[in-house]
Amino acid sequence: MYNLYYYPRNASMAPHFILNELAVDFKLTLVDRKTDAQKSAEYLAINPAGRIPALEDGGLAIFESAAICLHLAEQHPNAQLVPAIGESIRPKFFQWLMYLTNTLQAELMIYFYPENHTTNTAQHSNIVTTQVRRIGDILALLDNELKNKNYLVGEQLTVCDYYLLMLLVWCDDLEKPPTGYDNLANYLKNLAKRPAVKQVAKKENIDLAIYL
Repeated sequence: MYNLYYYPRNASMAPHFILNELAVDFKLTLVDRKTDAQKSAEYLAINPAGRIPALEDGGLAIFESAAICLHLAEQHPNAQLVPAIGESIRPKFFQWLMYLTNTLQAELMIYFYPENHTTNTAQHSNIVTTQVRRIGDILALLDNELKNKNYLVGEQLTVCDYYLLMLLVWCDDLEKPPTGYDNLANYLKNLAKRPAVKQVAKKENIDLAIYL
């Protein structure tokens, strides 16, 4: 049985979506960020990076959300959440997954935690303002990519969609949230109807009504 170490609305959200989509046996172990449990000796033995999430799969423990998502998808190839080797869309799949984790997620981390990027507290508001613009440019790019498309890559759901959904949920409080973009709004509306998304939303207290 898989064991996902998680915290609601954290980077564990994407693996949580995928576990429900796969309909496999798994358990959730809460890592309470409010008490810095991710920095405890017990958790660091599982994830030495001291971040959430981590996944235990038998004797294997892995961290990094995107890596966990890929591992789960490749353990269950019949779900086709990763294009198979040789499929023409496979390079684009990896392109978009890397873009989401290395670009959008990275920019969001600067937006949410400006204090980690300067020792000058007076600069925090300037960093946030800059990040709003940079994130807006990324959302506009994704909105354009999703024109007349139900999924980010190909004709069916992939890991990229659940990873993007997680990041878009994080963007809900932006001055122009994802629902302010026509194609992203339609994309969110479609994903919010999926049973796996509903299950995670109930567990992690995500309001899907704003997408429907």
